[in-house]
Formats: sequence, structure tokens, C-alpha cells
Amino acid sequence: MLLAIFYVFAILCIILYYTGHLKRWKCEWILLVLAIAVFPAVLLL
Repeated sequence: MLLAIFYVFAILCIILYYTGHLKRWKCEWILLVLAIAVFPAVLLL
């Protein structure tokens, strides 16, 4: 369940990034947080 919530949040952030909302709200750091959160999982695969 937690993984599904993470994926929904990640997809939402990507959509907001490409539509320009994150830049407008000065929240582009959210993408960096997502990248750091995903990095350990990529190493384990």
C-alpha cells in the first residue's frame, strides 16, 4: 500500500513539473527528494 502511495505521489510530481506548477510554487526540490528516495531501491534491484 505504501508503495502504491509513493508511485501516485511520484506521478503527480512529474505531471506538476511538466505543467510548470512546481516552478511556479518554487517546489522543484520535491523531485530531488523523490530521486534520493528511489536511489536505494534501484541499487538493490
